[in-house]
Amino acid sequence: MSNINALQEMKRTGDYLICIDSDGCVFDTMEVKHKECFIPNIINYWNLQPVSKFARETAEYVNLYSKYRGINRFPALLKVIDLLKVRPEVRKRGFTAPNLDSLRKWAETEKRLGNPALERYVSENPDDELMAHTLRWSAAVNQSIADLVRGVPPFPYVRECLDEMRKHADIIVVSQTPCAALEREWQEHNIDGYVKVIAGQEMGTKAQCIAYATAHGYEADKVLMIGDAPGDYEAATDNSVLFFPVNPGDEDNSWQRLLDVGLGKFFDGSFGGAYEKGLLAEFDKYLPSTPSWK
Repeated sequence: MSNINALQEMKRTGDYLICIDSDGCVFDTMEVKHKECFIPNIINYWNLQPVSKFARETAEYVNLYSKYRGINRFPALLKVIDLLKVRPEVRKRGFTAPNLDSLRKWAETEKRLGNPALERYVSENPDDELMAHTLRWSAAVNQSIADLVRGVPPFPYVRECLDEMRKHADIIVVSQTPCAALEREWQEHNIDGYVKVIAGQEMGTKAQCIAYATAHGYEADKVLMIGDAPGDYEAATDNSVLFFPVNPGDEDNSWQRLLDVGLGKFFDGSFGGAYEKGLLAEFDKYLPSTPSWK
């Protein structure tokens, strides 16, 4: 179930709620999506060919190898351009970065950053060519993903964790990936039946989606967010719920630890406190906050 009201209409069936990110968390799709789909389209649509080497490195840093990992595609694009235009190597080449002011304003005010909201904006502002171009870029990214990304199974131990989770908890997907792609990937590997709702970018931020779900009466210490990016942790803290990190580059061991230890602690009430703090301290070391070129 992934219509826009699905989280509000969701029926609570247990005392526990588990929210799970998808790309890079359940599926090892972050590398292929960004390196083969997002980045080529960024370079093509935003005329970054003269500085493609630096654009690729910057985009990989933002979307894969930094604390920005996992943010919505539109703020991510803004961050890539902002970092790119102040790089000394780029400035030496006399490159002029595209002006994204109207995209920046829209991204700061729109609550559901996805193509449907962007389509509405473009229809209401037909003279804003930048936003029309942004929509063409975003649609091209989606098409590239649909054409290319297939056959990527869940990480080891994900299915076993889902089996254990559903014995005690309601499960939802909380992601900034478009709903259509999420549904396709979860259905392809026959794990969509584990979850009550698949919430993508069209439904709001991850924090908003967790808030919609927890409004059904789950106690905060009985809600767990599982994610691979700092934004997932922020979404959890914004809602005062627990967080289990899937460490980037060490996903297999993370899921095995969740299966062997984490879920048991969550369901017996001992997850919060020292155990969660230890996980977070380890997680913080995996992604840098400063680019390597600085």
